Amino acid sequence: MIVDPNQVAAFAAAKTSVAPVPSFTPGPSVSYETAGDSGKRALWVVFVIMLVATVVFSFLSFSVPISKRLYHVITTLIVTFAALSYFAMASGDGISLHKNVVTEEHKHVPDTQTYVYREVYWARYVDWSLTTPLLLLDLALLAGLSGGNIVIAVVADIIMVLTGLFAAFGKEESPSKWGWYAIACIAYLVIVWQLAVNGRATAFGKGGKVGTFFASIAGFTLIVWTIYPIVWGVADGARIASVDQEIIAYAVLDVLAKPVFGAWLLYTHAAIPETNIEVGGFWTHGVSGEGAIRVGDDDEGA
Repeated sequence: MIVDPNQVAAFAAAKTSVAPVPSFTPGPSVSYETAGDSGKRALWVVFVIMLVATVVFSFLSFSVPISKRLYHVITTLIVTFAALSYFAMASGDGISLHKNVVTEEHKHVPDTQTYVYREVYWARYVDWSLTTPLLLLDLALLAGLSGGNIVIAVVADIIMVLTGLFAAFGKEESPSKWGWYAIACIAYLVIVWQLAVNGRATAFGKGGKVGTFFASIAGFTLIVWTIYPIVWGVADGARIASVDQEIIAYAVLDVLAKPVFGAWLLYTHAAIPETNIEVGGFWTHGVSGEGAIRVGDDDEGA
C-alpha cells in the first residue's frame, strides 16, 4: 500500500492539535442535621412538664415549715433550671451548629468532601451543670454523706458535664473528642462510688427505712444517668442517631431524672421522719437583730 507523506503529516498535525480533557474537582457539598417537627414538639412538651413540676413543687414547699424546706427548695430549683433550658432549646436559642468534614475516597476520580453541620444543644449542658450537682446534693443529704464526700461528688459531676461539652464540640478526626468522653466516664465512676458505696453505708447507718429508700432512689438515679453517656455515644459522638432521636431520648431521661425523681423524693421523704433535715439560723430567721447592719441609726451622744 502506497501512503502519501502529505496525508501522514496532516494526520499527525490534526492529532496533536486536540486539547487535553480538563480535569474537574468538585467542591465540597453541604448537609445539615437539624431537629424536625417531632424533636421540636418534644422540647415544648418537656418544657411544659418542667414548668408544671416547678409550680407543684413550689406549692408543696409551703406545706412544711421553712426550717424543713431544704429538700423542697433544692428539688424546685432543679426543675426550674430544666424548664429554662428546655424553653431556650424549644425557642431556637441555646443551639449551635458543629461542623464535621466527611471525606469519601475514590479510585479513579478525586476524593470528595461533605461538610455536615449538626445541631449541638449547648443549653442542655448548662442545664446539667446546674441541676446534676443539686440532684447529688439531694441524695447526699438524704444519705448523710460527709462534707468531704459531697465536695468530691459535686466536683466530679461538674468535670463530667464540662468534658462532655468539650467532646460534643470536638473535631471528629481528632482523638481528643473521645478522650474528653473517656474523662467524663471516669468522673461518672467517681460519682457512682460516692453514692453506691459511701452513700449506701451512711444511709443504712441512719436506719433501715432510710437505707432502703436511699438504695431505691439512688439506684434509680444511677440507672438513668448511665443511659445518658450511651445516648451521647450514638448521637453527638458517633452521630448514628438523628437529632430528633437524640432530643426524644434525652427528653425521656430528663423527665425521669428530674420531675419523677423529685416527686418520689418529696412524697417519700414526708413519710419518713428520719430523713428530715431542719435548718435554723439564717436559713429560717434571716439576719437577726444582733450583728445586723444598722442603717440610719444615730450614735448615742452625737
